[in-house]
Amino acid sequence: MAYWPQKPPLPETVEELRARIPGWGVDLDPKDRPAVPQEVFDPEAYGAHWEFPDRQPERYGPRERSVEHAFLPPVFGTSAPLHGVSGRIRRLAYDRFSEGRNAHWLLLIAADRVDAFEGLLTSAARGRPDDPVTETGVRAEATGHPVGSRAGRVDTHHQWIDPLVVGGPWVAAAAGIAVGVTAVVRRASRNR
Repeated sequence: MAYWPQKPPLPETVEELRARIPGWGVDLDPKDRPAVPQEVFDPEAYGAHWEFPDRQPERYGPRERSVEHAFLPPVFGTSAPLHGVSGRIRRLAYDRFSEGRNAHWLLLIAADRVDAFEGLLTSAARGRPDDPVTETGVRAEATGHPVGSRAGRVDTHHQWIDPLVVGGPWVAAAAGIAVGVTAVVRRASRNR
């Protein structure tokens, strides 16, 4: 652990490590290490006058912590506390899966996508929805020399898919809304 001033003990002796791992400990002799004069352990020189630093309080509920770690580091970020469905997905990723598992990272990626959708819904609910034409660069693409600006670029092999990636979700959302509105209108007209 990097928070205590003393060096942690080795889990095995030097002889056991050297027998098990070929080449382990080749730099144990100070004559083989040119940086030895700088490797002086002097906590007073570094200004660390504590055994363990003061812990930052968790003001906004418990922060996400990987299952590999016993506790949070002494200082952690609080600029984006967990919220909504995306926060629940992130909490699930940290509570149930190790950082060495794909499920952990896939859940975090899914939470990012859900968070982006939640942002769209929030901005629409506040009366200031996102503008996909100007914010995604579609208008700039059409008016700012679309063919000439792409000439000479390195990533030409996937340029054909850019409009699908940028505009596809908006077209799919519009189609979904149209299908939903059509279903509601049909149901309302049948009930008359």
